Amino acid sequence: MAHSSTVYNQLLQLIPRHQFEKAVKTYDGDRYVKYFSCWQQFITLLYSQIRSKDSLRDIELSLKSQSNRWYHIGLQDIKRSTLSDANNSRNYRIYEDLFYKLLDRCKSIIPKHRFRFKNPLYSLDASTIDLCLSLFPWAKFRKRKGAIKMHCLYDHSGALPSFLVITDGKEHDIRAAKENTLPLLPDSIVSVDRGYLDFEWLFSLEKRRVYFVTRAKKNFKYRVTGQQEVTEGARKKGVLFDQVIELTGYYPSKDYPKKLRLVGFLDSETGKEFRFLTNNFALAASTIAQIYKARWQIELFFKWIKQNLKIKSFLGITKNAVLTQIWVAMCYYLLLTYIKYQTKYSYSLLEFSRIFAETIFERISLIDLLSCNHQNLFRVRDPVGQPALF
Repeated sequence: MAHSSTVYNQLLQLIPRHQFEKAVKTYDGDRYVKYFSCWQQFITLLYSQIRSKDSLRDIELSLKSQSNRWYHIGLQDIKRSTLSDANNSRNYRIYEDLFYKLLDRCKSIIPKHRFRFKNPLYSLDASTIDLCLSLFPWAKFRKRKGAIKMHCLYDHSGALPSFLVITDGKEHDIRAAKENTLPLLPDSIVSVDRGYLDFEWLFSLEKRRVYFVTRAKKNFKYRVTGQQEVTEGARKKGVLFDQVIELTGYYPSKDYPKKLRLVGFLDSETGKEFRFLTNNFALAASTIAQIYKARWQIELFFKWIKQNLKIKSFLGITKNAVLTQIWVAMCYYLLLTYIKYQTKYSYSLLEFSRIFAETIFERISLIDLLSCNHQNLFRVRDPVGQPALF
């Protein structure tokens, strides 16, 4: 017996509708709306993410060609002018709030990171999204270039973007970190690159009992006050030295008056020598090096969302339209992640997203869809007769 609900409808049922409507009410999203509500706007933009649509016209034509299949999801009609007006005028924070509601749901089912220690592990970094300055004059980055910057706190448990801030391209990484209180609990570990090497900010983490791991700059001044033993096993793993230090520069010593740990490490693959700075004295020196190395996962995350979500070409040119599209895209990422972990789906998110794109309006349960292999995926589709040419 065919399933009575489409894949898209089942996906939308995962949205906390009550909390979504609460956000709409908070930001007056549906004020003076005749028929194209914030919910219908979200349905349309989410569809454009799933099917990778690049233009308003493409979205309109694609949905109208499927009009006999989307009546049950709450979409009444779709016009590109109406969608454009909605993207420009309705507060993007509605979808930002929805992102964090979905994030809370994901956190309850994600697996732990691969390290043996139990501390929550995060990486903090930023990525720039280039924009055409003539079309997006509000996003001025350089003299002839526009850009926005996505600042992300990446949770290694579940590969989740646990905190996002989107600023103009000129916003420095450390300034964004200082201006926003990161959701880091005591005993958490956060790895950052040298762009965040601001001792005042690092000491604010220390006062919150948050551990950090970063790379030391070549010219920073310090005094060695002690040595931690480097065993033969640690040397084989690449550990060169493990020192307890104090900062000696006038302002650095004022900004960070406590002791720090400096770990020297030789990467056997590249032959390069690294120096890592941390306030964690309990973990092995080799583990400190591996924590910083794991920071590469956030770079892979940025690469994935840029390649597979529509966050580089935009449906509108206003700041509100751009941010609306980005937050809806990140909501889609969380939906994919939630279903993957909830169903213990064995394939990658990329394969998962492509299956959704191909079967979004098919009448099949998600369980059946995810249990079939790629070879017989075509069998789940509704039987459609071959049109005759004559």
